[in-house]
Amino acid sequence: MKRLHGRSAYVTGGSRGIGKAIARAMASEGAKVCVADLQQQSLLELEQEFKQQGWDLFTFQVDVTDRQQVEQSISTAVEVMGSLDILVNNAGIIRDNLFYKMEDNDWDKVMDVHLKGAFYCSRAAQAYMVKQRFGRIINLSSVSALGNRGQANYSAAKAGLQGLTKTLAIELGSYGITVNAIGPGFIETDMTRATAERLGMSFEELIAFKTKEIPAGRTGKPEDIANAVLFFAEDASSFINGQVLYVSGGPAV
Repeated sequence: MKRLHGRSAYVTGGSRGIGKAIARAMASEGAKVCVADLQQQSLLELEQEFKQQGWDLFTFQVDVTDRQQVEQSISTAVEVMGSLDILVNNAGIIRDNLFYKMEDNDWDKVMDVHLKGAFYCSRAAQAYMVKQRFGRIINLSSVSALGNRGQANYSAAKAGLQGLTKTLAIELGSYGITVNAIGPGFIETDMTRATAERLGMSFEELIAFKTKEIPAGRTGKPEDIANAVLFFAEDASSFINGQVLYVSGGPAV
């Protein structure tokens, strides 16, 4: 039997990159999947892909910083899927700049998407999970939570997600709900491609540079993160709670 047979999942920012890989992995392991994202065209393309694979997919165009949109989409997701067992808070953006150049909106927008979005989604989802006395909440943090030049806003938001993870693990654990976080290292996505542009180099040059720093001898792929999500999502991980797993090809420092 597949690892997530009979389970249902809600993935934010799931139409591209890491989120898309997570949605694919969960569907391939038997889960019903709901993807919430702002990118309507990407959602339509994902729907077509899942249909061709014969996988169950429901999509919502959702701004995770809008409480009403989040609560309505999660309520509808429960109606169409029958339950909500797994929440993956993946939605995120970057507004990189050196601290002294960072504008108020650069700070506010990153905080809102990463932290407020995870807060709204987790609060809405746990209401259903508590009733069924089962749930998996998986937050996407980053090695940048440990500090990274040019990412004061992003680093603070990702560190905040780790604090949220550990607190929710304490509060929700007695209801059969585990809350864990994954901290990706350098993963080849559109977001890291944007980082290369900010640094004034090609994406290939950035990959080559990063590869030299990574003990595993390669950069990460979205599927590497999806595999870690599956680990936290399955029933067998019920005694793993409040943890941060860095997926970075080497020790996080």
